[in-house]
Amino acid sequence: MRLSEWRKAAPQKDAGSAKLAAIVDPVLASLGAEPDPHAWVAWGEEPGTRYTILVVTEPGLISCFVRLNVAGEGPRASAKLVRWSRVQTSELAIETSGSHRLLSFQIESHVLQGADGVADGIAGFALDVFAAIDGRPRPQPRPSTRSRSPATPRSAPAKAGAGGSSR
Repeated sequence: MRLSEWRKAAPQKDAGSAKLAAIVDPVLASLGAEPDPHAWVAWGEEPGTRYTILVVTEPGLISCFVRLNVAGEGPRASAKLVRWSRVQTSELAIETSGSHRLLSFQIESHVLQGADGVADGIAGFALDVFAAIDGRPRPQPRPSTRSRSPATPRSAPAKAGAGGSSR
């Protein structure tokens, strides 16, 4: 999913604001992200206060940490580009029961979990990451089969929500 789509689906109004985009977008561009990149947003437990944006680029994974309410300063974004040889991932695991799917994937310190359509988004993001790590071309975007809003899936250890689709 594009970063602009994540902003529209933000669980807190301020988390997707233009004021915050004006701070975050130049940081992402400085590290090599394309304008309005495909991204994964881990909203975490307090999306109105802080969250993480993950962006796959050719040289590595951008992790952009966003804080909305820094006392006396306003919003703040800090980011790092982790080379693919240093990115830590887990296996991509899926479990099915009937017609339902539950998928989990860990990248760096973020555990991404989702069911059904959200699981498809996690799988797409994970496959992008694996292709980038291997130096292969990234898979072509697939049509979304998502049945839930991108703001509703869980991201451990957060209890309140993160996730969605990277497509």
